[in-house]
Order: sequence, then C-alpha cells, then structure tokens
Amino acid sequence: MKNSLFIMLLLLTFSLKSQVQHPNILWIVCEDTSPTLSMYGDNTAKTPNLDAFAKEAMVFENAFATVGVCAPSRSTIITGMYATSIGTMHMRTGMDIQSWGKRVYKNDIPVNDIEKNPIIQYSAVIPTSVKCFPEYLRANGYFCTNNQKTDYQFAAPVTAWDQNNNKAHWRNTPKGKPFFSVFNIDLTHESKLWKHEKYALTVNPDSVEVPPYLQDTYISRKTIARNYSNIEMMDKKFGELINQLKKDGLYNNTIVFFYSDHGGPLPRQKREILDSGLKVPLMIKSIDSKTIGRTDRLVSFVDLAPTMLSLANVNVPKYMDGKAFLGIHEKKDREYVYGSSDRFDEYTDRIRSVRDKQFLYLKNYYPELKKYKDLSYRKQVPLMLDLLNLAGANELDAIQRIWFDTKTEEELYDCISDPHNLNNLANKPEFDQELKRMRKALKAQKSKDYAKQPEAEMIAKMWPDNIQPQTKPVLVQQKKGKITLKCKTKGASIAYFVSDKNNLKLDFNSGWQLYSKPMNLESGQFLYTMAERIGFKASVIESTKIQ
Repeated sequence: MKNSLFIMLLLLTFSLKSQVQHPNILWIVCEDTSPTLSMYGDNTAKTPNLDAFAKEAMVFENAFATVGVCAPSRSTIITGMYATSIGTMHMRTGMDIQSWGKRVYKNDIPVNDIEKNPIIQYSAVIPTSVKCFPEYLRANGYFCTNNQKTDYQFAAPVTAWDQNNNKAHWRNTPKGKPFFSVFNIDLTHESKLWKHEKYALTVNPDSVEVPPYLQDTYISRKTIARNYSNIEMMDKKFGELINQLKKDGLYNNTIVFFYSDHGGPLPRQKREILDSGLKVPLMIKSIDSKTIGRTDRLVSFVDLAPTMLSLANVNVPKYMDGKAFLGIHEKKDREYVYGSSDRFDEYTDRIRSVRDKQFLYLKNYYPELKKYKDLSYRKQVPLMLDLLNLAGANELDAIQRIWFDTKTEEELYDCISDPHNLNNLANKPEFDQELKRMRKALKAQKSKDYAKQPEAEMIAKMWPDNIQPQTKPVLVQQKKGKITLKCKTKGASIAYFVSDKNNLKLDFNSGWQLYSKPMNLESGQFLYTMAERIGFKASVIESTKIQ
C-alpha cells in the first residue's frame, strides 16, 4: 500500500509538470548493459556519475527490453510497436545504421530463413500508420536530435529528426523551442569486449562475480572485468553529457532518461530473452528532480514512445502497442511484459516470452533446436571461445551445459528464487497453475506476429521481386498564398527545404523540415520537397519556385 501511494505521487508530479509546458527531454542511452550497477546492488564497477544521478532520479527495478539485441529492440523504441507487430524482428535486416550512412542492400548474402530459404538484405516496410515517434514531437514544435545511432531495421526517414548525425546536439535548438535529444554511448557494446583489449583494465579480474552459467577461468574473468571496465568508461561519458546540460543551465528543467538498449554483452546474456538479455537499468530524472526513489513497476521498451508523447503533452496514436507510464496519458500498471527471439544474423529461431514480477515463461516454437546459437560474430568474444573449447572437451559443469542442451517446448522460471533462470519449472506439477496462467498471458498479447510466416515470404510482400519500392514524388499545390504538400504513397511523410537559391545539392543531412500543415512562403523562394515511406526508397527531390 505504501509503495503504491508513493508511485501515485511520483506519477502525479510528472503529470503536473508536463501539463504546464513542453519540457525539454534528454535520452542518454548505453548499449548491452544489464542492471550491473551500484543502484541495482552491484558495486563492481565504480560509476560516480550514475550514482549521483540515481539520487536525483526515479530508479526502475523492473524495466525490460522486448528483444535481447539492438536493432529489433530499437525498432520497438522508436515506433512504440513490438518488432513482431511491424516485421522488424529479424536481426539484422540491412545495414541502416546512420553512422555508416548506408542505404544500399545486398541480394547475395549467406543467410537463410527458418525454412532454409535464402533471403536478401532489406529495409523493413512497416504498416502505413506507424511513424517514428519524434515526428509527432516535431509536428508539435520540438527540435529533435539524434547523436547518432539509429539501427531501426529500416532506414531512418529524414522526417524523424531535425539532426541525425555525430554533430547533433540540443545546443543547436532554435531559441524558443523545446528539445528532445538522444545521445548513444557505444562503449559497453559487445564488440568492445575485444576492441578495447588495447586499454588497461580498470577492474581487477579477481574481484568480479562469475555468473553460474559461465565458466570460472582466467579468460572468463578477464572478459567480465573488461565489461565492468567498459561500464566505467561509459559512466565518464555519461557524466560529460550531464555536465554539459548543467553548464547550459538546462539540467533542472530537463527530463533525463538513462537506459540500456538491452541486457548484457556476455554469452548467454545478449540475444537471450531471459532476464540476462532483457532486464535493463532505467532511471528517469524529472523536472527539478522532484521525483526520486525506486519503483518495482513493470516497464517495457514498447512503452517508451507513448510515454515520451505523454510527457510532452502530445496525443498518443491509438495504433501503438505500448502504454504511457508517465505524463498526462499515463495508464494503469502493467501485469506483464513480452519478449521475442527470431533471426540473429545467420541463425534463425522463434521464441516468445512473457514475464510478470515473479515468473518468466518461454514458448519455443522449434524445440528441436539447441538453446545455443552458433553465431560467428559472438566468437570474437574471448570468453565465448574459451567456453566452446571447454564444452568440446566436456569440461563444463551441469549448470554451464544447460545452454548447449536441446530446448523443450516450454520453460518457466521463478525470477525471485532463481534470478539466473536456470531451473525450468514447466514440468513440475506444483507449478501447473502458474504455467497455465503464463500461457494464457502470452496468448493474450493482442498484436500481429509477422514471424508466423517465413522471412523470405515476408520480404516478398514488402519488396516484390526483391526490389525495393519507391515513394512517389511530392505534389505541390499553391493557392492564395497557401502551400499544400501531398504524396500519393500511402503512409509517406513529407519533408521540405526552403531556399532563395535554385539547383541546390541536398542529401539526407541537409536540415529537412517536417511538413505537417499548409504554410506560407515568400514569392520567388524555392521549395525543395521529398517524401519517404518507411521501408521504401525516398522519392526524388524536386524544387518548385513559389509564385
């Protein structure tokens, strides 16, 4: 009762603040990090900046990603839709990471779907109603910046961000506008377990705790210590961003989110939909740090988009799978959070999960497959190679061998008594009622699951004949000084750029504005337009002289 009252007061404070203004909002996002931080009870890594922030924020103890890997998880975050609901659940569909600047897709890749059909690289064509949520913020006066990772399983449309590159910053916000800014810190990414070997460890390998599902060897401890050392590096970068915000005099009137895109980078963490892969740190600082403390409220990443709109006083689209957990559109507490596991690089599977505050249930659609996925990318982790060598020599103990077993149709774990999810209770009669309840909860997830069809079949519907469709050009209408823009491609968003010059060479980072309503322009100016439907090629860029 006491905890419920406390949460109500927290939500009321957030709600009252969001009613009087469009608050500035900053996201600081790290990668591949479980709640292995001091505010969650793990003091191995020294994180003074995060520690200080936690004292001024609300700490969420039950926050979960929807997928245990970045791209499908980020597609959920940016749309407010489960990856399975919009066809973005297979990792990695293409190479649409903004910092790489690629919008080229290969037809010849050594990857097959679950039915052994060859597939191509593609940008997922999501339902026509679904937008990247920053579009709604931009349409309501926000200046939105992303520095700089996107990785949405589709190319980020130019309409999603005012700035989307390594120079994007709230400091570029025009005077009088509120901002929404995202900074992504990649220092804790799985790849840094080997790429950071050139740096000295700042955490002693002898001091780390080795999870029971991993081997306790020198190599293992060194990799785990590297992960904690990377967390310390991330903390310093986090502190730099917070100090910039304070220097700009914006800290007190900015809502600040800190979270990781999914769970930890170690084997049997990343890509799993167990707690080791989905449970994440989440802390939110309110305006003037009014809401501090802890909550065990269940939060899913599918809730981030509607919560952002709710905090910004913007209406939440009805199509979103997620529900706001703060702000003016806040909904009642969740009973369950959901997870999914499909293709990861060259290995395909299909698993679904549902979790409440105590139990985790997994449904394995291909129980004949092993739990372990033999991914080439992960074999660059020193600990992974050591683990495989020990497995080949039959030198793992009974707990460590579980990961290499063939799956069962169902799994059920008590996450309180068994936080590492090692003891499958699905076949124990005393847990029959819990098993039935969790089965029912999984069936109650009311959203489409694109993975019911093989990926090659899904791609054929998105990209007929394996050819990416293209968005139709923008139609410009001039009438009595009013400029109206339209596009015949259903679901397309329109971007525009105004200049006194003709024949400009514009690209995706040219500062395109989002078109949301008719506008007035001066005679003689040149209006550049383009349209983009998510998953399609962008339209051609055309210029029109204003009469």
